[in-house]
Formats: sequence, C-alpha cells, structure tokens
Amino acid sequence: MNGAAAQATAAALVVAWAGFTFFALRRGRPPESGHDTGGSSPDTRGGSDDTRGSSHDTDGILVVHASQTGFATELASRTEAALRAGGRRVEALSIDMLSPEVLASASLALFIVSTTGEGDAPDMAMGFQRELMARPASLEHMSFGVLALGDRDYEDFCAFGRELDHWLRTSGARPALDRVDVDNGDEAALRHWQHAVDHWSGTPEAPDWVRPTYQSWTLAERELLNPGSAGGACYHVALVPDDPALLAWDAGDIVEIGPRRAGVDPASLPHREYSIASIPADGALHLVVRQQRRADGTPGLGSGWLTEGASVGGAIDVRVRRNVGFHAPKDDRPLVLIGNGTGVAGLRALLRQRIARGHHRNWMVFGERHSQVDRLHVDELERWRDAGLIERLDLVWSRDGGPLRYVQDSLHESGDAVRRVVGQGASIYVCGSLAGMAPAVDAVLRDVLGDSAVETLVVTGRYRRDVY
Repeated sequence: MNGAAAQATAAALVVAWAGFTFFALRRGRPPESGHDTGGSSPDTRGGSDDTRGSSHDTDGILVVHASQTGFATELASRTEAALRAGGRRVEALSIDMLSPEVLASASLALFIVSTTGEGDAPDMAMGFQRELMARPASLEHMSFGVLALGDRDYEDFCAFGRELDHWLRTSGARPALDRVDVDNGDEAALRHWQHAVDHWSGTPEAPDWVRPTYQSWTLAERELLNPGSAGGACYHVALVPDDPALLAWDAGDIVEIGPRRAGVDPASLPHREYSIASIPADGALHLVVRQQRRADGTPGLGSGWLTEGASVGGAIDVRVRRNVGFHAPKDDRPLVLIGNGTGVAGLRALLRQRIARGHHRNWMVFGERHSQVDRLHVDELERWRDAGLIERLDLVWSRDGGPLRYVQDSLHESGDAVRRVVGQGASIYVCGSLAGMAPAVDAVLRDVLGDSAVETLVVTGRYRRDVY
C-alpha cells in the first residue's frame, strides 16, 4: 500500500470512530471450540426499526450484544422481546453501533457478550474495546448487567465479559446484578439472567426460555475424503431433512447436531456445530467432519456420532442456525477465501453460492498436508478454476517435502496481489483452525495492508472469520 493510500485508509477509520457511525459487522461462530457456544440464533437484528436513530430516553433500557457465533445475538433478541412484552422502552443494538452519546443517555444497560478464541473479544467488539474501553468513562448515572458467554474448557473463561464488567464498574456504573457467567450455554445460568430480565420487565411469571428443538434429518451419505492421511480421518457427510421445507439456509450458516449415546438422554448431551458446505439447491446439507479422538482413543461426541455412531439411513437431530456475519456479499466484488483443513466446508458453500449468482471474481487459498491424499474437495475446486468460476486457486501442501509451508506463507508471498484486490473492493473470508492458521493469516494481512487498513476492513464488514 502506498503512503497516500495508507493515510487515506487511516483517516477513514478515524472519521468512522470519531462519528461513531459504525456499520453492523457480523457474525457467527467458531463451530465447535470457540467460547461463544451452546446456543442458537434465528435471524435477529442489532437494533429495532422503531428505536435506532431515535432520540434516546433515560427511562428506557439499552440492550447491547457482542457475538462471535450468533448466540449472544439470539439472547439479546430474547431479552429485548421480554422487556417489550412488559411494556418497557428498549433500544437494542450491536456493540459496534454503541457510542458514548448512547451510553450517556441510558439509565439501565444490559450487555450480552461472548468471548472467542483464547480470551478475545468478538470481532465486532474490537473497535469498542480498543477505543472506548481504553480509559474509564463517566457512567455514574447508569446501572448495568452483564451476561458473559464462555466455555470453561478455555483458560480465559468469559474474559471479554469480565473485562467489560470491570470497565463499567471503574467508569462509575452501578451493577444491577452481579455478572452472570454462562458456561457452554448452561441453562441454569440463562434462567438466572431471564428471571432478572423478567423482573425488569415486570413479568416475573413469564415461562422459562427453552433450548430450540431439533428437526429430524436422515444421514444420506458418508464418504471418507482422505484415506491414508497422516491426519485425522475427514468425512463428507450429507443430511436430508424429513421435511423438504427445511432445505433453506444461506452459505455461511451453521448446523447444530444433537449427538446420541446409548443409554443417555439425548437432551442431556451438548450439541455440536459445523460449517455447512452446501447450498439448498444441492438438495442436501453437506458437512466436512474430521473425526476427533479423546485421550483414551475413543471418538469425540459429535464427530464420532456423525462418522461412526450413526448409521447411513439413520436419523440425525439437526437444527440450522443463521450466521449472517459469514454470509457472502450480494454484489460481485472480488472475494478472497482463505482456509485450511475442514475450513474448506464453509468456503465451499460460499463459492457455490457465488457461482450460482454468476459472481466469478473469487480467489481461493487453501492448505492441507499432502497433495495426494488430503484433497478435501480439491478436485472440485480445480474444476471450478479450469472453468473460470474461480479466478485464482492457490493450494498449499505443508508436508509435501521441503520446508513447512502454510496458507499464511502463500498469502505473504502474494502481498502485492492482496493489496491490489483489496484496493478493488474485495472482501476477505477466513475459515478453519483458530490455533495457528487464523492468527497467522491475520498477522500477514496486517503486515501486508497495515493495521489501520485491516481495522477498516473489520469495521466495514469486509474481513470476516469463521474459525474454530
């Protein structure tokens, strides 16, 4: 990036922050192992049409969500609906739309926030965390509540929720209740939050929120994609709904699977989430599932069920969850898709949707171990490239001899092309492993484009991730 372009990009970011007119970002989830887990999300909004842009009322309640996988957004939507049912005035918005002016006019602010990765704020909260939370504010007028979503399997459990809670307290805001920490969608913690919401709404006898119900689908196909691989076995799985009307989702959405285990009530088993690898026009919901193994060698709960436990032709408990933050852009801008391993699933769906729309300015960077055996839908990618449906396909095989080489290395070597395509308005989508690949790709993008340019891409929704 030349100096003038870098300065213009930085200036654009500063102006965006100075005016606090953020674009709604995104997003969704890490499939199985992110912090924002244990829930589901319908098609929800960051705000309500009758409140956004209106003058703020100190008698109203502010509901703010920061989600990485959609669960926080769903809980914010339920919170808003419960408060409105009790006749309360509510302004609901995503954290990237939150300004000091809005905070200054709120008497009660309820924050529903997730933690992602290894203790990180959701991508949509990066700007708020960096700019507003860098120093205490003057919030003595405000009471607040924080619902923090996390997973105790991670060392920094509910880290962003705890950091937000601390910032609000040091800014003089008064806690209306102690922070509620939710471990992997724990229903007891969610009921505690709901009962507090019902108190604020004046409807203490409202029925408990319940987990969404699954629909019955059939395991129609299961194919080993990488026989002889030195890595874990990867399977292509196809699911067909009993009700054809359920063939309805967008590329980028998430599927929740309810595993089963002999002698165990399925309702007591945690669900597992996977990126969808197909579009409805394919006639089935496709997944790419790597079989996980526990320390004792037994298969993982979700992957074991899909790859070994369930019989082809058998029933699978399924629910599709919208993940609007990873949906493909509707225009024909260039798209850079970066991923590794089973991350090919989410990127494959995006490509299939782009191709169906006639949008062919696609650049795919994909990495796996060995070119001979780890070809997870690579033959299909190569056919699309040869047909002109993908303008560029960079395949990176880390274990094919010579020094280890990964997708981030390929991306760095193509730095000039990255700058050029981003300058043409490209969006960047990353899908795959949170450990290693995703932070390494982010570091390369910051090296190639500059920190301010990457932050601008994040703020404007042109840099999106589905990592796990």
